[in-house]
Amino acid sequence: MTPEAAPIRIAYMMSRFPKLTETFVLDEILEMGRCGIAVEIFPLWREDADVVHSEARPLVARARFAPLLNGRIALDNLRCLVRRPRRYLSTLFTLVTANWRSPRFLLGAIAVFPKACSFALEMRRLGVRHVHAHFASHPAAAAFVIGRMADIPWSFTAHGSDLHRDQAMLHEKVTEAAFVVAISEYNRRFILERVGTDYADKVQVIHCGVELERFEQAQFASGPLQIICVGTLHAVKGQSFLLQACALLRDRGVDFTCHLIGDGPDRGKLEHQAAALGIGERVVFHGACEREQVRALFARMHIAVAPSVPTADGRREGIPVVLMEAAACGLPLVASRLSGIPEIVREGETGYLVDPGDAEGLANAIERVARTPALGRRLGDAARHHLEINFNLPVNMARLRRLMLPGVTV
Repeated sequence: MTPEAAPIRIAYMMSRFPKLTETFVLDEILEMGRCGIAVEIFPLWREDADVVHSEARPLVARARFAPLLNGRIALDNLRCLVRRPRRYLSTLFTLVTANWRSPRFLLGAIAVFPKACSFALEMRRLGVRHVHAHFASHPAAAAFVIGRMADIPWSFTAHGSDLHRDQAMLHEKVTEAAFVVAISEYNRRFILERVGTDYADKVQVIHCGVELERFEQAQFASGPLQIICVGTLHAVKGQSFLLQACALLRDRGVDFTCHLIGDGPDRGKLEHQAAALGIGERVVFHGACEREQVRALFARMHIAVAPSVPTADGRREGIPVVLMEAAACGLPLVASRLSGIPEIVREGETGYLVDPGDAEGLANAIERVARTPALGRRLGDAARHHLEINFNLPVNMARLRRLMLPGVTV
């Protein structure tokens, strides 16, 4: 692309923006921008965030937020209906019939349909070449509408709960998308088991990734074992089982401090649990933190733990990005044997895997590293090496760009 040429323009869609925990979306947008691609941001909803990553603030200022319905959106829908009545009505019919058995997806699809039609016209005016949606749920449904109403190729990335809780309309989304990104081999198999192997070439595994040079190497300072667990304080993250494991470590004579980074609905319950277990003074609740703070904390730690568990309502993690960030700092990893997590946590090589909800297993794995500091360093070095090869953001984003913009060199 010559300096005089207009920039190639793509659009990113997501459920909420700016969301503190969705650094993978932020990093993709930033990496696209560094490659000279103009990224238009079309969130379905505006996140009411008290803490916003510094890199996200300029993006928030230019994101194209819109209400569910207003006069302009209503007028845009009238235009769509008049210009392409069969396409407009058949698309709405598909949203209703494909989601009929899923009240959550049905309500979401109906709610976002008018906005998606308006977005379609705006993207056409902007000259958007490709639309990419993060999450297989409502954002992919909105991209489906935009693809039909604006004839713009589109794709989506399937992560964790957005895919595993509910697969309503998955077949229609995969059929009409230009391609589908699965963040893990596990997700790719999951999708193909439900839509059929005829789509095997369309569903591509592209891991989320991080930029290694942005992370400081862990120092492994002497003193009490420093344990870090980053994530929303919610049942799906499994912090309750980590606290149980910490109580076992105390009983075994392991000196430690456990750092919980993040906030969420379960904070009060977890604080009460830590006090009831008699480890309140050893557990630090840091609350929501910007990523610079998290990176600084990683550099002071000895081990990173992601004790994820599937929940009763079907939520489950994909591959937590915090494991990638911890690996970038050279930390050993302990995590649940769940979804795509074994693709980054290789048993005995980059860390240890335990069954979801196994507090004793967590304690055993953490204690193994605590008793043998050299083991922690070896596992951490291997985790960083594995990350560099398989979870490297610029490399993985280059693959994604080639899929979005075939034949275009950027």
